[in-house]
Amino acid sequence: MDGPDKPGHDGTGGGAPTKRSRAAPAPAPAPPPIPRRNKAVANAAAAVHGRTVSPWSDAEITEAFTRFEAQDPEPNGELDHTDAFTLLVAVVLSAQATDTGVNKATKGLFAAASTPAAMVALGEDEVAHHIRTLGLFRGKAKNVVELSRLLLERHAGVVPQDREALEALPGVGRKTANVVLNIAFGVPTIAVDTHLFRVANRTGLAPGATPLAVELGLEARIPDRFKLHAHHWLILHGRYICKAAKPACSRCLITDLCRWPDKNF
Repeated sequence: MDGPDKPGHDGTGGGAPTKRSRAAPAPAPAPPPIPRRNKAVANAAAAVHGRTVSPWSDAEITEAFTRFEAQDPEPNGELDHTDAFTLLVAVVLSAQATDTGVNKATKGLFAAASTPAAMVALGEDEVAHHIRTLGLFRGKAKNVVELSRLLLERHAGVVPQDREALEALPGVGRKTANVVLNIAFGVPTIAVDTHLFRVANRTGLAPGATPLAVELGLEARIPDRFKLHAHHWLILHGRYICKAAKPACSRCLITDLCRWPDKNF
């Protein structure tokens, strides 16, 4: 972008000098932007609201997921991966990071090491170098190398299709295990992230004070035929429509079913 003219420049070319006009006064500085409610505050507000709403009927739940399915029959996660191992690593790295940021970091990492043996050989320092743009990258590098070592030691280098075995690996909690079981192995688990937690409480679909409470509530209410893709639909809905700071209610598929009182149109 071009900068302001130098003081006294009249904007003309050559020729006789002209009378210089007085420079216009500088505009008053704009007021600072109003801070947006961050995800934690928005999710806390949603959880409080969730305790006050009437539960959805079975017909409403079926209607909501019928709409999601019609719009996107085969939703996909947004973390780049080629197999169960690279998916596991990507999900571990996604803690407190965006999928876009993780994908940028793993492009080079997976080119250098895409198997447990190669990751162990690469070593913690090199893994950290590849993922240095991510928050908590040193701790994540340590976890990635150690979980790779344990996969070799305990599972012959193969990602287990078992929740308990997955959660025994460094950096792997219930949500990560659910994502891997669902995407890599087709198990109809529901991984509750910050977006899904907010959607479940705001809408009243499955209110809960904790991610586990929301997960169990959804598992109990969602019809079996929708369960495989349910967490993808709800996560994407929270990421792009039911956003923390300014939900796009005018584009929402389920706004008529939603119990949130402060809709944004």
